[in-house]
Amino acid sequence: MSTTTETKPDVERTRRENAEHGFVASRALTDSLQEVLVDLIELANQGKQAHWNLVGPNFRDLHLQLDEVIEAARLFADEVAERMRALHATPDGRSGVVSAQTTLEEFPGGEVLTIDTADMVTARIESAVGTCRRVHDTVDDEDPTSADLLHEIIQKLEQFAWMISAEHRRPKGA
Repeated sequence: MSTTTETKPDVERTRRENAEHGFVASRALTDSLQEVLVDLIELANQGKQAHWNLVGPNFRDLHLQLDEVIEAARLFADEVAERMRALHATPDGRSGVVSAQTTLEEFPGGEVLTIDTADMVTARIESAVGTCRRVHDTVDDEDPTSADLLHEIIQKLEQFAWMISAEHRRPKGA
């Protein structure tokens, strides 16, 4: 028997075993990560809507901040979806699914004043963070690695919420 014939079945078996016997997400873990995914996709989409239709004082700074939020939301959505695939779950980011499942309120059409945009975007960021926090314990119980990803998302999105909301806040007593 040749060496090639002997090793080929081992390689195929190993690949098949890795695909079939690696850690597989439960329905609860899959559903939790899906909830986070749709909110991140929607946050990126709404961030673009806000970015395109922003008007008023401090336009440029908020316009640029929205680009940062959009980029982070897209990156995190991709990381969550790829984490799901690594756990043999199937992410669903189709527009109909996202609009049906997101916790984010719909962003208004038309031009929106910067101060109103700051408030609305902050609320949507906080909603996405709320989803991450709500599913965290379920995720952490089954897969601490996915929970670590949630920690990273929460940390960055809460930083964005703080920075954007500070655009029009005044110190107490001022």
